[in-house]
Amino acid sequence: MPSFTLPRAARITRITRTHKVAVAVLAAAGATTGLAVTAAPGNATSTAAHAPAAVKPVNANGMPAKADSATQRPIRASVADSAKVTAVAKQDRAAQQAASRSDDRASTPKKYSDNLDGWIRQSLDIMKSKGIPGSYEGLHRNIMRESSGNPNAENGWDINAKNGIPSKGLLQVIQPTFDTYHVAGTADKLTDPVANITAAANYAAHRYGSIDNVNSAY
Repeated sequence: MPSFTLPRAARITRITRTHKVAVAVLAAAGATTGLAVTAAPGNATSTAAHAPAAVKPVNANGMPAKADSATQRPIRASVADSAKVTAVAKQDRAAQQAASRSDDRASTPKKYSDNLDGWIRQSLDIMKSKGIPGSYEGLHRNIMRESSGNPNAENGWDINAKNGIPSKGLLQVIQPTFDTYHVAGTADKLTDPVANITAAANYAAHRYGSIDNVNSAY
């Protein structure tokens, strides 16, 4: 019985179509290895295994994915990194909120009670901003000795009174002393409680180092 052999052109066509089918299947499946089919002379139809072809990873949009140079794998944010980013964002928000509250407090004038305690505390805040030394105890002690806490107290019998410039106010200050040591930001009135205290503390700081060092008539 005579043998029948396909013409060489037919064999080449069959192999070429096989190549096309194999390549199409590999591309559709996203395979990472491929099998190369090589035409052989004569009637050989065996296939030769070759080294796997490297396939570059792609992202969801079909674009090449960036890879970590150390592992050659796509870089992905770890859970720990995501947690760090979230923590930093929370800290930023907290800092912004704290700054906002601080600005609100700064823009709201501090309120003081209209009594001896409030006058002393307001004066202390002004003294602190101006760099004038003195404590609550030092102010209170001298006020009680000089005027018993009466902002309208006036000395009508000492040498200053005889000279026509009586001592007045909580810390018994004469007008010339008040005018010299008056602190900007306080009322320009000798008997104003806060202005009187602050001017007297400023005078005592220059002469005695601090109102705290005054324990008698000054």
